[in-house]
Amino acid sequence: MSAAADAHLQVRDLAVQRGGNTVLEIDALDIPRGLVTVVIGPNGSGKSTLLGALQLVLHPVRGTLTLDGEPMDADPIKTRRRMSAAFQEPLLLSMSVQANVELPLRLRGVNRNRRRELAEHWLERFGIASLSRRHARQLSGGEAQRVSLARAFASQPEVMLLDEPFAGVDAPTREGLITDFAEILSETRPTTVLVTHDRDEALRLGDQTALLIGGQLRQIGPPIEIFDHPADREIAEFVGVENILRSDELPLGIEAPPDSLICIRSEHIVLERGGDATVRRVDPSGAMVRVALSVGAVELTARSPRPVWHGLAIDVGDSVSVCVPPEAVHVIAAAD
Repeated sequence: MSAAADAHLQVRDLAVQRGGNTVLEIDALDIPRGLVTVVIGPNGSGKSTLLGALQLVLHPVRGTLTLDGEPMDADPIKTRRRMSAAFQEPLLLSMSVQANVELPLRLRGVNRNRRRELAEHWLERFGIASLSRRHARQLSGGEAQRVSLARAFASQPEVMLLDEPFAGVDAPTREGLITDFAEILSETRPTTVLVTHDRDEALRLGDQTALLIGGQLRQIGPPIEIFDHPADREIAEFVGVENILRSDELPLGIEAPPDSLICIRSEHIVLERGGDATVRRVDPSGAMVRVALSVGAVELTARSPRPVWHGLAIDVGDSVSVCVPPEAVHVIAAAD
């Protein structure tokens, strides 16, 4: 089945303006039912603008947005009741945790017992049932974000719209929250649009990635496809390809068409002791070690897992051999 045939949300010929300037322009975007579409791109690329249009809080100057084939703005209240949202700022009201989670259910007319039942379930599911009576102002950042997500899931939405929901919490808290969130998504399967600036988040959570640059949809596909096979140099730089070489400066026996670019992700380069490359700099970075190399006049960057690097017993100034698996070489043709 094609993506369009199973699209839950569809965007067509969309243009959004601010201050008379077009800040987002998308010809076509299909958001598949029950999957996670991650929207990535640099700051100011239109990610949050797209989410605002899907929430019906920003009004396009042209274009159509459909949900199950029906225009989303034909009945905005009905459309919004099929959706939930969560943001980087949890936006909790000055009331208890339980009351915050129950609020959208109360607005939908759900009876008191059912509201309590759903709120208790989702607070438990996000590991914060013990906080149900606590006032929202007494929560840590991570606790508040869990409440926000519990509230979003409690209304059992068909569509989830999420704008950087993990960006405002510290790294250890964020890791646990993403783990729980991913598990819940896999169980409930709402159609999800997740805006993020974090590349690891996109790879970990996304079924489909839409990449925006300068208000334009520049590439769409499975996350690994975009990260390993970017369509052009600007995309390659954004998704973290550290080795972008002209075809006339290629080392390692790699061949490419004239005037093309070669992209090699640093983590795909394998190093061994002895060879034609020289180690110029070593920078530990979390679980990986970043290694700057020179091969003749060409500079390369490799990343090795810390245990692998220490096992090589290589230091700055040492000679190494550089191996690049053929499948790790991505060619961007001149015409692209």
